[in-house]
Amino acid sequence: MFAGDVDIVVLPGAGGEMGVLPKHAPVLTTLKYGIVKVRKGGKEELFVVAGGVAEVQPDIVTILADRGSENIYDIDVDRAEAAKKRAQEYFSKNPPADTDRYLIMEAALRRANLRLDVVKRYRKSGMRSLQSDN
Repeated sequence: MFAGDVDIVVLPGAGGEMGVLPKHAPVLTTLKYGIVKVRKGGKEELFVVAGGVAEVQPDIVTILADRGSENIYDIDVDRAEAAKKRAQEYFSKNPPADTDRYLIMEAALRRANLRLDVVKRYRKSGMRSLQSDN
């Protein structure tokens, strides 16, 4: 997802947003669907995660995302819109039930909505990659 020194990492923790500064006390937290923000020198880079866990050590943050993570500039809007449409079509034809397929489609819809929301809210802001600064 990202490697390098930063000023702060903001995680979508299960209990709310969690800011992690250098020399932070060790902690292990679950992640909810949301945005990981990485800031350095006034620049910010955003990544979408669909759950997972984060291990915080004084000098490193390790994120294990359930379904991977992606930089907001790598999000394929057409693919996200197609996934949203497939999920919505599935729900319009199938009654709610606690089946594996239903839960899979529900998760796909949540991921698609998250991706589309993040692109809409943040992509136009002119952010630049921090990795090119390392």
